[in-house]
Amino acid sequence: MKFDRSEELFERAEKVMPGGVNSPVRAFKSVEMTALFAKSASGSKITDEDGNVYIDYISSWGPLILGHANPEVHKGVMDVFEGGISYGLSTKKEIELAELISSMYPAAQMVRMVNSGTEATMSAIRLARGYTERSKILKFEGCYHGHFDGLLVKSGSGALTFNIPTSKGVTEDIAKDTLVATYNDFKSVEKCFEEFGPEIAGVIIEPVAGNMGVVEGEREFISALRKITRENGTLLIFDEVITGFRLGLDGAAGYYGIEPDLVCFGKVIGGGLPVGAYGGKREIMSEVAPLGDVYQAGTLSGNPLAVHLGLNLLSYLNRNPQIYSQLEDRAIRLEEGLVEGAKSGKIPVTVNRVKGMLSMFMTDSPVTTFAQVMTSDTKIYARYFKKMLSQGILFPPSQYEGLFLSAAHTDEDLNLTIKANVNALRLAGE
Repeated sequence: MKFDRSEELFERAEKVMPGGVNSPVRAFKSVEMTALFAKSASGSKITDEDGNVYIDYISSWGPLILGHANPEVHKGVMDVFEGGISYGLSTKKEIELAELISSMYPAAQMVRMVNSGTEATMSAIRLARGYTERSKILKFEGCYHGHFDGLLVKSGSGALTFNIPTSKGVTEDIAKDTLVATYNDFKSVEKCFEEFGPEIAGVIIEPVAGNMGVVEGEREFISALRKITRENGTLLIFDEVITGFRLGLDGAAGYYGIEPDLVCFGKVIGGGLPVGAYGGKREIMSEVAPLGDVYQAGTLSGNPLAVHLGLNLLSYLNRNPQIYSQLEDRAIRLEEGLVEGAKSGKIPVTVNRVKGMLSMFMTDSPVTTFAQVMTSDTKIYARYFKKMLSQGILFPPSQYEGLFLSAAHTDEDLNLTIKANVNALRLAGE
């Protein structure tokens, strides 16, 4: 398998884009490779600029639930192009998408469209602060909520700390209002509330983490979060940028049977186009301008193209909920195949799965916390990744990302992947 064209393009890209990419994970640095450049994709397959074809388990990091270039999702898109792609005015389809989201996700009684998951989380946090008139936000180690300044922090050696920024350009004054607790460790949450309870405006969490690999929030933990936030007048914010409408029609809220006060959505609601939204209880969302004094705006919010594709995808899923059980069946089969393949090799493997999302860790310990995620051997994963790629299987180019199946993945795709896994584990362990 040759990568001449991708290597040539990467050399050009490095001259005009930082690191040669527009998002760091695409640089393939963590798997010790030069970036791949996609040329086209259809169904479960993606083709790079060198003509190499891969079974794709990235799926644009989650939104392509029906696969690449699905005709149901793309239906009517040329009519939108011909009618104009941006107006500076509202459109009827914005209302239709908001109505559909609210009907599928009851906690989102009102919805505000934005342009990305990052915009959704930063707007929800501003709203939480404005609504409660408090300053602090509690997040969890290992949960990523976009590149918003106030959330680019990490915890120190203790469970509770005022936190240092994890990116240059984020000031300590901003970071000091963000508290970090340990995922799936409720005692660390209690310590935060014991010391800062009256100051905490919101608790934001990926109820199923998808940015440190797939790590499920334990049910008792998520339930305890709902209880302690209610007792303290703090808003519970579900970041469902990845899980929203991927875990099921009602996302993680339905999976856990818990309604958050605010929820954040991302690319899924645009069928893969750049989009986001935040929503929540009517009383809280009524604080957003022009009804209230929490300001947020965007010229391209509710962009006709993104809204159209989002309506197509969510409407199709709403009519065909059996897709979610089909996705889970495929994910179970892949999980079993990955685990079984590891039994005959020398590399320790742990596979986490929640519904149709899963991830593979190169460690022999359970993975339920960020500290356990960090026990995974990234050097071995890099070798494994390249061995899978050479067999036409595209896994995430980072140990800390999830695998996303689509309705387009076939039995043949899974069989080839499971077979390739056995070979890759053997070769990577030599």
